[in-house]
Amino acid sequence: MSTRQEKLNELLREEVSHILRREFKDPRLGFVTVTGAEISPDLRHAKIFVSIMGSEEEKQRNMAVLKNAESFTRQALAKRVKMKILPQIEFKLDTSVERGVRIFELLEQVKREEGKKEGA
Repeated sequence: MSTRQEKLNELLREEVSHILRREFKDPRLGFVTVTGAEISPDLRHAKIFVSIMGSEEEKQRNMAVLKNAESFTRQALAKRVKMKILPQIEFKLDTSVERGVRIFELLEQVKREEGKKEGA
């Protein structure tokens, strides 16, 4: 990945996060965190990764709201960022935070079980 792409990824992550927090006024959208962005080499497409806390149903509902907000987000981004080619935006669910929490919980469980074995 080029340095330019990396800079654009970070810029997109920050700007889309700001747009969702400050400009997007849909009350159906719950607690969503923009965790990353990945722009294609031709700069025409961008995946925006989001983490959503809540049940599976809440995640699906929030992803549907975000899917409907893709064109709004792109228009708001056009006002904030000057780019020759403004990428098409696609929101993707980022489950890495949940996986990390689950791995941490499993490691803690193993630690507790090891402690019980040593104490016995």
